[in-house]
Amino acid sequence: MNDPMPTQALQDRIGLRAPLLFVVVILVVFGLLYSLAGTAMGRVLFPAQATGSLIEHDGRVVGSALVAQPFADARYFQPRPSAANYDPMAAAGSNLARSNPDLRKRVDAAIAAVAARDGIAPSAVPMELVTQSGGGLDPHLTPAGARVQVARVAKARGLDPAIVQQAVDAATETPQFGLMGQPRVNVLHLNLALDARQR
Repeated sequence: MNDPMPTQALQDRIGLRAPLLFVVVILVVFGLLYSLAGTAMGRVLFPAQATGSLIEHDGRVVGSALVAQPFADARYFQPRPSAANYDPMAAAGSNLARSNPDLRKRVDAAIAAVAARDGIAPSAVPMELVTQSGGGLDPHLTPAGARVQVARVAKARGLDPAIVQQAVDAATETPQFGLMGQPRVNVLHLNLALDARQR
């Protein structure tokens, strides 16, 4: 007569079934379905942000509203410097402490370069134009950071500085919800607006 009690091997198999099923359910529900649902909701509710806030100009992507990029021509406003060389795959700050003499030397050299480029006194150079943001890809300047570049951009474009300042004012974003952050200017949006004005 067979023993009605399950063998140890069968008990072990039954004991493993529940945890294994739990692991599979967790992986499928939270590892796959939750991610797919979140991605789908993002694309439906925030389509521009979900695809990187890309900016198109003349039918081609020219950048992202979230990532700074360099501009070599004097006709363009310059963003903050980047420790990552404006590479979104290598976003990083300089990681130099404020007490590091190398940082002081680099900032002093940058102040001199910006003052010469924009024809202003070194004491008038905003710190944001010579220091990197934490991620090295900040696409915004303060209105003051844009204002010191107005004369150079106006001269290079052959425009009245008042017209360029109007473009800066029009591109200035207010704090989010009127509370968070400070007024800021997206450099890429501003440069594209100036290009569109001169077409």
